[in-house]
Formats: sequence, C-alpha cells, structure tokens
Amino acid sequence: MDFTGTVEIDAPRAAVWALLLDFEQLATCGPGVQSIEQLDPTHARVKAKIGIAFMTMGFTIDLELVEVDAPDRAVIRATGEAPGNQVEANGHMRLTGPAEGPTTMTYEATVELFGSLAGIGSRMIEGTAGKLIDETFDCVRARLAPAA
Repeated sequence: MDFTGTVEIDAPRAAVWALLLDFEQLATCGPGVQSIEQLDPTHARVKAKIGIAFMTMGFTIDLELVEVDAPDRAVIRATGEAPGNQVEANGHMRLTGPAEGPTTMTYEATVELFGSLAGIGSRMIEGTAGKLIDETFDCVRARLAPAA
C-alpha cells in the first residue's frame, strides 16, 4: 500500500524538523503508542496497540532513520511484529516553505503487511491508516501552534 500527502504546519521549519526527528517527542503524537525506547540517535523501538477493522493488536516496531538532509528531507524505515503479523514500511518526508514558517511537509510511504492483516481488505486498512495519519498530524500542529 502506498500513502502520500501534504500537510501544512503553522510553525518554523526548524521547529517542525526538531519534533518530527525526535522519536520520543513524535511518539507522543502517535495514536496507540504505549512506550518508546530510544536505542541510539537513529534507532528506536515503539510498542503500540492499534485497532484495525475488528482486530486490536499490540505491535513492536523498530524504527530506523536511514537518511537525513537537515532540515529538508528524511527517510525512515520501520519493521514491526504482532502475533501472527508483520509490517514493513519505508517513508520519505520533505519540508519546504520559508524558514519562519508556515512549513509544508510532503510525505510518501510504502507499507507491506504479512499475516492475518494481509487478509483484511486494503480499503479497511487504508481507512484506518488515513485516520491515524490525520490524528498524528493534528497533534503535531497542536504541539507546534504559536502560544495565544
């Protein structure tokens, strides 16, 4: 499955970059995230409980920051497991816009599912994933919103 999108964030590019590349901060915006362990500057392990269709599964996901071109572009790889399931994902993000903001983030991700998840209709999975992506970016926007 492929996911693409563009998100506008009303914040300076450096602030957006700092939040998106800090696994521990970003995890606080991830729906279902239960814990995160920063292994080193480019690796982290996330435990999350995610509901897809009629199933709720506990995943352990290993994240790797593969490429970084600060503060413009990053590539991340994720591999995860839940009982009877595996997921592999590669994502790419690019930040553009004036340094003082607003910042535009363009993202692309390819996700492969194995196990019982692969048998669920892709529309159901894409719908759930789209909702989780929207919730994550709503949280990022709220965290970076200028103080009123």
